[in-house]
Amino acid sequence: MNGVHDMGGMHGMGPVEIEKNEPVFHAEWERHAFALTLASGFRGRWNIDMGRYSREQMPPAEYLATTYYEHWLFGLEKLLVDEKLVTANELATGHAEARAGAEGILRASEVAVFLRNRRNARLDDDVPPRFKAGDRVVARNIHPVGHTRLPRYARGRHGVIDRDHGVFIFPDTNAMSRDKKPQHCYSVRFAARELWGPEAAACDSVYVNLWDDHLDPA
Repeated sequence: MNGVHDMGGMHGMGPVEIEKNEPVFHAEWERHAFALTLASGFRGRWNIDMGRYSREQMPPAEYLATTYYEHWLFGLEKLLVDEKLVTANELATGHAEARAGAEGILRASEVAVFLRNRRNARLDDDVPPRFKAGDRVVARNIHPVGHTRLPRYARGRHGVIDRDHGVFIFPDTNAMSRDKKPQHCYSVRFAARELWGPEAAACDSVYVNLWDDHLDPA
């Protein structure tokens, strides 16, 4: 979707502030938000792409005014309510309206096993590739209302297939309908000048992982 989260190449947002020796978490609540997001997925009510899409639906003004893990917390709360695992009132008050059954609890002793069994996005499906290394391609100029992994700055731009990563779940459909739609994922090289214009350095390139459904022959 063309949301505020897709900010690549946009002007007026100020410099990227690089924090030296930046920690993984800046506060203890961020660690908890990350852990809760992983743990809440143990019932299989959503997948990683649905999780990304839930964060993308944060109101733009709120998105720009909040931090990375606040985006995660918004997405988790939305998924919990949408999937009817909790109510909006329960989130607001911090009190459960009904006692959870045993099947709704992930115990501390079960966490390690759950994380080890997380499904990989790579698939073994025998799907023929549409492209090979060296092929010239153009990224489709799409504007979906749902989730997509094709960044806005690359749409309609010409690139070259650098490598074929193999067959993977297609995140765009997986986020919207759980349709894995297996297809090849490629590393596509875009010249910086193709993306940003003649003022970009001639020797610079950007590599973007894109799927078959994102690309057409150039």
